[in-house]
Amino acid sequence: MKLSLFTDYSLRVLMFAALKGESFSLSEVAESYDISRHHLVKVVNYLAKLGYLETRRGRGGGIALGMKPEEIRIGMVVRRTEDTPFIVECFDKQHNTCPINGSCRLKGALAQAVNAFYETLDRHTLRDLVGGTEGPRLHRILLPKP
Repeated sequence: MKLSLFTDYSLRVLMFAALKGESFSLSEVAESYDISRHHLVKVVNYLAKLGYLETRRGRGGGIALGMKPEEIRIGMVVRRTEDTPFIVECFDKQHNTCPINGSCRLKGALAQAVNAFYETLDRHTLRDLVGGTEGPRLHRILLPKP
């Protein structure tokens, strides 16, 4: 299973926000990850729409986490940011043309694998991703002192 760039950037922005712990600008994230600011605009807007981020315009504005890091389940973020949840055609009832659908055991095996993937991600929170022994190192990499 391959995650979209949108999901990858979504997770990175959330990790940055959790590490920062305060308001930040889009440019800060773009610079830290060396990602186009333009690509991040859609990501931040979508994460704000979902309630993961809060955005404020104008003087004193910025971006910040909209929820506590321990409340943000990684599996749910991935589910909500992936635009193509079907890993094979037979999972898509509207567009399935596979002639062996209904007689094939592959669909069941793949469904189990996808469920295991999300169940594993659901065990992790944003806090887990930025905490622990690697937390300080992530902080130094993404938020170096000026």
